[in-house]
Amino acid sequence: MDEKLGMFIDNFAELVQLAQSGQHRTQPGTQVRDALTEHLGAAAETLSQVVEEIPPHRFVDADIIMADIAGESPGFRLVGIGGGDQRNHLSLSDMLQQSRFFQQFPLSQPDYRNLAVGPDEQRQAVAMGLWLFEYNGKPAAVWQRDANPRFGRPTASLEVLAADTGTAADFLAEFRRRMQQQSVLKGQIISLVMGEYGPSAAGVTFHHRPDLPASEVILPDGLLQKVSDHVVGIAEQREALSRHGQHLKRGVLLYGKPGTGKTHTVRYLLGRSEETTAILLSGGSLARISEAATMARALQPSVVVLEDCDLIAEDRSFGHGPQPLLFQVLDAMDGLDRDADVAFILTTNRVDMLERALAQRPGRVDLAVEIPLPAMDERIRLVKLYARGIPFSEDAIEGAAARTEGTTASFARELVRRAVVSAAVENVAVGDAHLGAAVDSLMDDAEALTRSLLGSGPEEGPADAGFGAPGFGPPGFGGSPMPGPGMAGPARR
Repeated sequence: MDEKLGMFIDNFAELVQLAQSGQHRTQPGTQVRDALTEHLGAAAETLSQVVEEIPPHRFVDADIIMADIAGESPGFRLVGIGGGDQRNHLSLSDMLQQSRFFQQFPLSQPDYRNLAVGPDEQRQAVAMGLWLFEYNGKPAAVWQRDANPRFGRPTASLEVLAADTGTAADFLAEFRRRMQQQSVLKGQIISLVMGEYGPSAAGVTFHHRPDLPASEVILPDGLLQKVSDHVVGIAEQREALSRHGQHLKRGVLLYGKPGTGKTHTVRYLLGRSEETTAILLSGGSLARISEAATMARALQPSVVVLEDCDLIAEDRSFGHGPQPLLFQVLDAMDGLDRDADVAFILTTNRVDMLERALAQRPGRVDLAVEIPLPAMDERIRLVKLYARGIPFSEDAIEGAAARTEGTTASFARELVRRAVVSAAVENVAVGDAHLGAAVDSLMDDAEALTRSLLGSGPEEGPADAGFGAPGFGPPGFGGSPMPGPGMAGPARR
């Protein structure tokens, strides 16, 4: 026991001597302060830093641009800074100051974070890393950090350090120029989401562009073409409009009952708008309308889709201003430049709620279109569409369509599904009898609530499925006539 105690005392004494001599410290150049001083040719802690804040949804763009600019400098380095959680609470300047007297911050490996750059693509972005490079032949350093609301950082940032202040200014000017010209968001379909720490810390979700042929959008003759001409066709005539001093921005309102095809119509329009940036807002993310309008302006040609706008027509709880959020939507539309190639598509189940707000902000929406309930021939086409591959006879399909007047396309889809389920339960091939039985079941008085939930009948139903779900929610067609004054619905057959 005495021998072990003696060895401990000797070892402890050596540890004290080592600490006092300073030999435990890493060699010059391995601490961030030493590395920066050597690279910049001046005492790093005496230099002023310039901070560039970056919205979370543009951080991946900043990472790509930062890598490109640094990569243009032969011999550039990308390193990390150690120090545990302290790094999350301190700026680069703070770390340099503290390293003079207190904690040392050693160089380490950079931290990375996987970020989406498309529906099926990701990029390993630098979440925390120090770029050491030359810009215009002069040394510069940039501390890159992503947003981390948990540590009080709602935005990402670049902290720029250079011995020559002109170098930092020139670098940032070039960085901003490239940020304006390139983005992984351009030409994509994205939805803005609400983050756990609020909209300022939220990001985006990428979606595949729908591939929906016009034959699968069952509407009255000419209606789909009318909407498409306004949203897509006007963009194709941008040169002629510009030449005659006419504006490109446009607003379209699609209205009708739930399950009637507003979302499905939008999906078709997005499929036709190749290379157009589409920004989708629904539910709580409607609070990000100002941000969406800014993005649409920067990423044009673009389309902004605002689903179920009646939810924000009079409710002030969505936003933080003195007026309903819908007015902010309309003001954002009006605030775009005349030559902005931006289309706004609004959908609503309650046009009466929306019309009052539109009357107070005239001119923002220049086309209002009712998506109506399918007529007889449309109901026939709908049953055929959903029954592809099922050998129903023409008489059975026409009979089912005739007995389901006043129903939506969502109803037609459920009709075919029930026929298939019934046949599967019986373990027989699906046939006309199963389709007829499905009509009997769904049109029974006991199924009134089911019909309402499918958007059929006089009862008010729930909102259409939102864009947040994969594939933009279930497709719908048709709708109920609810024209307000000045909003003419399509001619009925």
